[in-house]
Amino acid sequence: MLMTWTRVALIPVFLICYFSPIPDARFWAGLAFMIAAITDWFDGFLARRLNVSSKLGAFLDPVADKLIVSAALIVVSVEYQNLWVTLSAIVIMMREISISALREWMAENNAREVVAVSKLGKIKTASQLAALTWLIYGGSLWGINWGELGFPMLYFAAALTIITWWQYSVAALPVLRDAAQDENH
Repeated sequence: MLMTWTRVALIPVFLICYFSPIPDARFWAGLAFMIAAITDWFDGFLARRLNVSSKLGAFLDPVADKLIVSAALIVVSVEYQNLWVTLSAIVIMMREISISALREWMAENNAREVVAVSKLGKIKTASQLAALTWLIYGGSLWGINWGELGFPMLYFAAALTIITWWQYSVAALPVLRDAAQDENH
């Protein structure tokens, strides 16, 4: 749970770095965001490896993820003022909020496994975090223009967002139908 709180604490760090007048501010902001992304992966890896989890940690981890990703999506939408970046950000935030709510509801109805994170969902998350890191930095390093790579990666992540949104929704539909029928009887 310490890494979850670290991710939350990195939100103001990333934002302060991004908007500060210090040299290489966007590099430091991108680095702070990247560290948060790595702690997300590492937290999950350790939980699986050590078989350690808690209900509170399982609840807070996705909340921390949504907070930092939403902050980053807002920053890059404002920074780039590009229709496709903004639409991608909106689609990603809509999906993240709705699937989080769906997962919570499914858990309350003992059907959490129906909407468990898929491999495609993990690829979506990795693509999204890479795209945001690159767009936050926006500069060139090692002869690579990371900002330019961020655009197609964000669009790829948005496409995977739509696909996984559809997959999770379709998977949950039978449980939702059963619940609606139970309420009507």
